[in-house]
Amino acid sequence: MDTKKIAITSYYVFVSVLGIVGVLVVVSAFPITGNFKIMAVLSGSMEPAIRTGSIVVVRPSTSYSIGNIVTFTGTSGGKSIPITHRVMEIRVDRGVPSYITKGDANNAPDARLVAHREIIGGLVFSVPYLGYGVETARKPYGLAALILLPAALIIIDQAGRIKKELARLRREKEEKTI
Repeated sequence: MDTKKIAITSYYVFVSVLGIVGVLVVVSAFPITGNFKIMAVLSGSMEPAIRTGSIVVVRPSTSYSIGNIVTFTGTSGGKSIPITHRVMEIRVDRGVPSYITKGDANNAPDARLVAHREIIGGLVFSVPYLGYGVETARKPYGLAALILLPAALIIIDQAGRIKKELARLRREKEEKTI
């Protein structure tokens, strides 16, 4: 495979990945009830099932079972953060379920019960390493890069095509004058 084909393939793969990341960020931002949510996994508590830097796509459900992987609202340093762990046990009090969860890589279950209303959704699928891109795209400089990098690549590609076309026109003009 020559370098031109490699460059073209790399270009399309890069633009496609940026487009996918952009669509995922936009779709997950809409506050639609029952909508899929995209979360980045930034810790290794679910390794090897879900790698650090993965994205998880979750969707709310009316019930969860033992063994399901769920994302729920937790707190760290007074801030609300999403946590993705596996349901280990279900407790029902007055018809309302609560869940004991645990990260696969953790030695012990989480310290607190997770109320059903705290669960953002159950795992639909995960994609390794894409979480780094999604988290970067959610920041102002990442969003700018998401727009500017493809634009720069398109401009460079078009400038190259214009240069080739001008060279072709000059050759044709020189051939006609000879």
